[in-house]
Amino acid sequence: MERSIETQVSQAVDAWLRWLPRWEPATHRGRVAPCRRCFGSPVLSAAGLGADVPHGVQHGLSTRIKTIVDHAVADYTAQNLPMLQAELDQQAARNRARSYRPAEGLDPEFEGLPLDPDPVPGAPFLFTISGMADEVDAGLPDLPPLSAEAKAALRQEVGLADDYANLVGREVCAILLHHRLRIQSAVSQYVEPQIAAMLEELTRSLDAPFAAPADPPGDADPDPSGGAKPGP
Repeated sequence: MERSIETQVSQAVDAWLRWLPRWEPATHRGRVAPCRRCFGSPVLSAAGLGADVPHGVQHGLSTRIKTIVDHAVADYTAQNLPMLQAELDQQAARNRARSYRPAEGLDPEFEGLPLDPDPVPGAPFLFTISGMADEVDAGLPDLPPLSAEAKAALRQEVGLADDYANLVGREVCAILLHHRLRIQSAVSQYVEPQIAAMLEELTRSLDAPFAAPADPPGDADPDPSGGAKPGP
């Protein structure tokens, strides 16, 4: 029996809650560009994960919820949109022909993130993962061209798929509202203490960045002459 959207969302939140205690703040250099999946996401807004929550925490939940929407749209497409389904089948066959697929099989916490770190000015990479994947794609044949009529029909079916995705997305957001309390409770328990500890450590280092350890009482330097000072 197909699970309901409500059941799937509940299970996705459960899986995210099981993962959250393993989350740790990233120590590498942050990215300049915002995540297109998470920035301004209505899913995260419904879940109560605002901009003050680290992106890694947000991404693990938004990816799990996106998978639910994607599966619902895929089922709808297979049943109602034959031309779009045929295009997707051809694209899937083309993808399976690739010998190198670095973006597949990732955990939800890493799915959809850039494959390579941001470049450092003046220090170019010898190679990149995305570059190697592009080289493999370049050797695959292109999909067969479509006629003008087929393109128009395909655009119409894509619009219907988008409308259905928006419908499922609104349903998912309404369901997430019922999970906000336990999501926010978990953030308070596992995320906020780690952020507070980082801020405290940063505050200490900013208050006295070059401070030397204080001498213990009674260890003042003796008189350089080594003896009593002469009287007047």
